[in-house]
Amino acid sequence: MLSRNLPRSGLGTAFLGARLLLAFALPSLVLAHEPHPPAPPAAAVDEAAFLKENDDAMTRMMNDMTIKPTGDVDRDFEAMMLPHHQGAIDMAISELRYGKNEQLRRIAQEIIVDQMQEIAAMKLAIGEPATESTPAPTQQQPAARSEHHHTGMQMDMSSGMKH
Repeated sequence: MLSRNLPRSGLGTAFLGARLLLAFALPSLVLAHEPHPPAPPAAAVDEAAFLKENDDAMTRMMNDMTIKPTGDVDRDFEAMMLPHHQGAIDMAISELRYGKNEQLRRIAQEIIVDQMQEIAAMKLAIGEPATESTPAPTQQQPAARSEHHHTGMQMDMSSGMKH
């Protein structure tokens, strides 16, 4: 009696195995032929760009902070601190470019102003000119003469910084 329920050869077992293989493989084959996966959401693109910019800023800052000592502690301190402050500026610019939180964007603006003022003060302290001929990182053009010319640092945060 039991022999009637058992397959007479390996053919029945092979057939069952083939059916199981098809049942599990078919969905995978169908999924493998789907069109391209959907594009990542804009937030993921912004995050990737933000992280790349910050990684670049940190790498540049760390490389620029590595100096050859001059024997003058004050000049060496200033030479190491300038890239440190510039790194904070670069990171704050990335927040302005990609960030959405208005409170953090205001803090980023304050960081830029504060760090630029500290850079100028350190340069003046060792007898270097406080401003360079290149525009601040948030400026489109070299600083134009305006009612703010007394600071030597005019900043335009609106262009290209908000989304």
